[in-house]
Amino acid sequence: MFTDTEGMVLKQVKIAGGRRMIHIFTQKYGKISVGTGITERNSKSKAALAIRPFTYGKYEISKNRDYYNLSGAEVKKSYYGLGEDLDKYAAASHALELTDKALQEESSQPRLFSMLIDFMDRLDKGASSCETLLLAYEVKLLSVLGHSPVLGQCAICGTETLEKPLKFSIPDGGMICQNCYQEMKENARATGKDRLIYEPSFDIVNTIRYLESKPFSAFDRIALRPEVLGELKSILREYISYHLDIGPLKSESIYMT
Repeated sequence: MFTDTEGMVLKQVKIAGGRRMIHIFTQKYGKISVGTGITERNSKSKAALAIRPFTYGKYEISKNRDYYNLSGAEVKKSYYGLGEDLDKYAAASHALELTDKALQEESSQPRLFSMLIDFMDRLDKGASSCETLLLAYEVKLLSVLGHSPVLGQCAICGTETLEKPLKFSIPDGGMICQNCYQEMKENARATGKDRLIYEPSFDIVNTIRYLESKPFSAFDRIALRPEVLGELKSILREYISYHLDIGPLKSESIYMT
């Protein structure tokens, strides 16, 4: 089988024999791992430039049984310039690594593909806050993959009565009511096992709903307050790790440099 498809390069890994394995999030087939003998030694080669991470390109791919091979490529748009700004580079690296880890091989996700390209475009053009834009991407990714947190009712018993102060339970997948929270506390005393529960200092329900519903272009002008940003980032990272079974991302270390 021979085909071509548009795609975003998520990752590039050197393998034996001077070849490389490219993780490409394709428009047609979802994420696929493609082997190629194309290298970046010849920087003038269009195909060599197109296999870099941060590249949106068009790829010529052949499939032999269960193995994909890249025979040609050309750049549609390069986001390589994001590397000149540490905040933009960190946000883009995190989004690509998260997408790579969250996706199953050969599972078509056209909505998420369009969303990733849109995210990279807005980041390239300059959002008011790279981290706010990234949190919006994380919330939208969870929604597309069917893992959005429960917000309008208790994630355990289903009651719509959520008394303040609100509680967000990571293992239970969202907001929990006061009665369920009290039962958890009593169970924790008896078993000695605490559950990972947050008590947000901000309106987490409406904040997550806002990030999910607004287009990325809205964040050209809007940024979360620093204290809200930090708190929500911690909650979302724990939630994603638990519900998507994704461990720590290497890109997170960029924020610590």
